[in-house]
Amino acid sequence: MADARQLAFHVLERVADGSYADRSLDASLRRQKGLDPRDRALTTELVYGILRQQNRLDYVLSKLSSTPLQKLELRVLLLLRIGAYQLLELDRIPTPIAVHETVALAKRVKLDRATGLINAILRRLGREIDQITWPDPQTDPVADLTWSGSLPTWLAQRWHKQLGAEARLLADALRHPAPFTLRVNTLKISRNDYLEQLLEAGHDAATTDCAPEGILLRKRGAAPLPGDADGLYQVQDEASMLIAHLLAPMPDETLLDCCAAPGGKTTHLAALADNRAQIEALDLHTNRLHFIEEGAARLGCKGIRTRTWDMTKAPDFVDPASLDGVLVDAPCSGLGVLRRNPEARWHLKEADITELAARQLQILTQAARLVRPGGRLVYSVCTLTPEETDGVIDDFLAKHPDYQQAPLDELLPANCTALLDDNNRLRSWPHHHGMDGFFAVRLQRSR
Repeated sequence: MADARQLAFHVLERVADGSYADRSLDASLRRQKGLDPRDRALTTELVYGILRQQNRLDYVLSKLSSTPLQKLELRVLLLLRIGAYQLLELDRIPTPIAVHETVALAKRVKLDRATGLINAILRRLGREIDQITWPDPQTDPVADLTWSGSLPTWLAQRWHKQLGAEARLLADALRHPAPFTLRVNTLKISRNDYLEQLLEAGHDAATTDCAPEGILLRKRGAAPLPGDADGLYQVQDEASMLIAHLLAPMPDETLLDCCAAPGGKTTHLAALADNRAQIEALDLHTNRLHFIEEGAARLGCKGIRTRTWDMTKAPDFVDPASLDGVLVDAPCSGLGVLRRNPEARWHLKEADITELAARQLQILTQAARLVRPGGRLVYSVCTLTPEETDGVIDDFLAKHPDYQQAPLDELLPANCTALLDDNNRLRSWPHHHGMDGFFAVRLQRSR
């Protein structure tokens, strides 16, 4: 059986080839029967931590390696990152053990020729770790964001221009793990009753500030989370939990979730409508529909029907102006969830943002034709770019005089109005609100 470091190494190899970190990690851990929970936790920590902190690690390694990092074999660089991450971020692992285990891993993955280089660089890092000097945020803020903040240069430049000094706070928030939050399945149990079960099982948990079904798990106990097999909860970020509330589904309504997989918001819509709404859940990728179906079955959600469809095209199975509510949780750059999908920061290109915004507007335009007069249309994205947020909505409203932006104040708890910007649009920031970065608007059709 492979150990935690070797598992992490192979997952990082696959991610470097273009695979998604979460899927590769889950598949790898499932194959390891009987893996110690501590090794499972270390594997996860190494994979996500190294991807989040990649530029910080490379900055440090570049100061210590006589060979430029771009000239190193990728597999050797991955080993150096694994070693450097343990030295820089994991205080519980002593330096000699981190160095020894990384060198031993190099031998196990047939990189014996690199053991001398790896040993020398990591030992030097262990000695000089307190002497590292970082770019000055005052004199060179873009370099500071790129290396200290672990952002690709194009994103560091963009956020410095957009946010100024605040960009560093955002980058720092996205370098660390996201809060672990649960949406209580109110079809089966109340939030207070489930919280009581969590506390009795030895978990440190509290209710979330904004999402009325949310629970923040501050520290997990040794016992499993109660009610997993019974569908008492869904893992979901607090900002994501707010989106279904903006559509405010009611019993006996006909609803459409345009880009539904993996289904967290779809099942939330069903719960808010007390399982008495008819919900068509679409996704472009057929192989992702099973996530919606499995989630609905586990949570006991009814009235959900899945279908493969590209919403840049008019769905011929839905009559125009026939739906009470439509949710467009559009595919986006995902810059608000980089701590959950850290590989995206290294795969995404700035040119992708313009293409994504054009596609989002196409989807929103097709969805708008399906809403009945008086019906609602919610647009949401888990990103922070002006093009994919205000840009899409402003363009849409300019071309659709039959739609008006609806107020969100009454749809959110009174203490959560800080999530609304000056234009009454929901905008959550990881460094301000302790949740993922989301943008959302509710639109009302007048005729």
